[in-house]
Parts: sequence; structure tokens; C-alpha cells
Amino acid sequence: MTDTPLVSTRPEWAALREHAAAMSPVHLRDLFDRAEDRGRRYTLEAAGLYLDYSKHRVDDTTLGLLVDLAHAVDLEGARERMLAGERINATEGRAVLHTALRAPRDAVVEVDGTNVVPAVHEVLDAMSGFADQVRVGQGWRGGGGGLDAPGLGVGMLLLLALLDAQAERLGEGETLRKRG
Repeated sequence: MTDTPLVSTRPEWAALREHAAAMSPVHLRDLFDRAEDRGRRYTLEAAGLYLDYSKHRVDDTTLGLLVDLAHAVDLEGARERMLAGERINATEGRAVLHTALRAPRDAVVEVDGTNVVPAVHEVLDAMSGFADQVRVGQGWRGGGGGLDAPGLGVGMLLLLALLDAQAERLGEGETLRKRG
């Protein structure tokens, strides 16, 4: 557990909620009328990504309040701690390894003095190999010769429908047993 207060209890959050309520009736057309350069001013481009927030109910006040909130919760410090592999996941008491999950094979992401990138890529490779097997009908072979599909959570209905279609293409007698 953590002693850090919830962001929703901070005065900066309350100021944002109040501002959001004030902006709620404002039409986007009015925001564009007030600032002809809105389409340019409220866009960012970096690292191959283009972010256009001009078509949202934000103005300079909104951005200022968001920056105030970011400072109040030390967002920059949290980002630095995340990138350094510190244990910032207070609920589970561990590092959040988003950076390791997306890191190239030759990168170094250390947690407790150990580079975790090789272990992460080992798991990613195993997942990729398993997915390849499923795509060609080799994964999830049960004892009766059918395909076993464990319940994986959100999106499972779509996945099961796709697996059912794959099983039908495999030939006569193939069945798909849905579990979980």
C-alpha cells in the first residue's frame, strides 16, 4: 500500500473538474472562432506520432491546470523512477516494466541490478511462437485431438469465434472445446 493520496483528492484535480464543468457547454465551433490558429496550436508531433487535441474542449487554461496537476503529483519524477526501474507499482510492490517490454533486444533495463530485457524477450519469443502455432492449427491440441481454448478474459468471445472458424478449416472431425 502507499501513503500517496489519490489524485482525485488533490486541489489541482478539483480545479480541473470545475474548469471541465465550465467548458462543458462550450461548442468546439466557438473555440475555433476564438483562435484561428487553434488547429496548429493544439497539436504536437514527435517520435513519428501526431497528436491533435484541437477538437477537444481544451483551452490555455485547461493546459495550465493539467500542468499544475502534473507538477503536484511529480509526474516527471515518476517517469524518471519508472525509466530507472524503481518499484513504483505500489499495489504490487514491483517495477513497472513497460520500457523493457518495448525495448530492443540489445537494450539494458535494470531492475535490482539485473538487466531484464533478455528475460522479457524470451517470453515475447515464446508468445510469438505459440501465436504462430495457433495460426496454423497446431496450438491448443487437446487429448481428444480437438483444439482447447482456455478463457483469456476481455475479447475472448471474438477470439473463440475466430478459433472456431480456424477449427472448421482444419477438416472433418475437428472440434473446439471452450474452457473458462
